[in-house]
Amino acid sequence: MTSVFDVRRALSIARKEMRHILRDPVTLAASLGMPVLFVVFFGFVIDLNVHGVGLLVADGDKTRTSRQLTELFSASGYFQVSSVDSAARAVTALSDERAKAALIINPELERDIRAGRPAAAQVLLDGADNAYAGTVAAYLAGIQDLAQSRFLGGRPPPARLRTRFLFNEELNSRWFVVPGVCVIVVGLIASLLTALTVAREWENGSMELLLSTPVRPLEIIFGKIAPYLALCLAGVGFVYALARLVFGVPFVGSHAVFLLATALFLAATMAQGLVISVVTRQQQIAFQVAINTGLLPVQLLSGFIFPVESMPAFFRYVTAIIPARWYMTITRGLFLKGPTLTMLAEPLAALTALTVFFVLLAWRKFKTDLEP
Repeated sequence: MTSVFDVRRALSIARKEMRHILRDPVTLAASLGMPVLFVVFFGFVIDLNVHGVGLLVADGDKTRTSRQLTELFSASGYFQVSSVDSAARAVTALSDERAKAALIINPELERDIRAGRPAAAQVLLDGADNAYAGTVAAYLAGIQDLAQSRFLGGRPPPARLRTRFLFNEELNSRWFVVPGVCVIVVGLIASLLTALTVAREWENGSMELLLSTPVRPLEIIFGKIAPYLALCLAGVGFVYALARLVFGVPFVGSHAVFLLATALFLAATMAQGLVISVVTRQQQIAFQVAINTGLLPVQLLSGFIFPVESMPAFFRYVTAIIPARWYMTITRGLFLKGPTLTMLAEPLAALTALTVFFVLLAWRKFKTDLEP
């Protein structure tokens, strides 16, 4: 009686698939070159820090103190300062989208400070883009602290809140974005590669020849996944080197845990691609399904852009079946926080469960197709 799984037959399928890959430069380029290309592109393009904010200054005081206040904004490096004659012109410029912020200085600013009275200076922000305005408002909090320290003559304010950022003290957005981009890009390419492989066999007519041999469905699945897993692991290695050397992203976790999590994530996404390939049997349809399921939903629900904790309860449950959601947590944690294996037990267990689920689902679909 033929066994359900034989390692030698699975390795034979893997060797056959590897020969296909080596004869296909497009697949090699997609596996090794595309992750590097996309991470370089999006790593430089996606920058959550805001620079060059156009700030119009309506200085009604025109004193040494008001000029020092304006210099604080200019010296911060975040604002491009220019002057206007009146507050009305500054507001008009904001309405016409010729500036993003305006600083309106009270004519009695210096006199009020010297007299010990509350001094007023107003900052107006364009709040149409709330993310942009929120970032600028965070910059204003730091400038306000500097202004209080300078203009109170060394006297401490009545109360001061000191904030310390852990793990990413500079709030460097690239340290946050680059690991996330790696997850999205590598996961998408891994799913695409395996989504096309079985469909290609059906379209070329070679699947019938393969099924006439003693090879079993589970052996085909592992034989198909293994070469692409090794290829994508090499691609992850290139991306890791790129993140460290080009973008300067630190890595403070365990490389062994990172390798384990990466292998589980790739296995889960590749098994998901195999499910698509087995069900569709057509490369064009498999490609479209893999793109539609592996790009936009993953970007929105993996925590890459929006925190999972802030989502409604229904969507938090939906994210549990997305491998990138768990790998995103692991990757960002290993790069920036250095969590222990115990701390990552939940996402690692989830990746393991998803890998088993998609492999069994692909196996079941294979058995249904082969043995109706």
